[in-house]
Amino acid sequence: MADNTLNRTELVAAVAAESGQSQAAVNGVLDALFSTLSSNVAQGVKVTVPGWITVEQTARAARTGRNPQTGEPIDIAASKGVKISAGSKLKAAVK
Repeated sequence: MADNTLNRTELVAAVAAESGQSQAAVNGVLDALFSTLSSNVAQGVKVTVPGWITVEQTARAARTGRNPQTGEPIDIAASKGVKISAGSKLKAAVK
């Protein structure tokens, strides 16, 4: 692990070693997990793994901002975002 970052390849290898599954199997499960997660959150479904993580869609209202260079007001359209929250077990692991 360089620079305290665990990339996808390293994550797949670590999960495969921990679970005794092949890296190909773990990679397939991760692909399915992220596909399911993204399609559900895109539909407005809140996805939660109790104690670990919650992922949900958020809405940002339209608003007026300012161009920082000119100070001119600009209209910022309404948009959607994603909120990811750590659960109690994940928070406890970090302490």
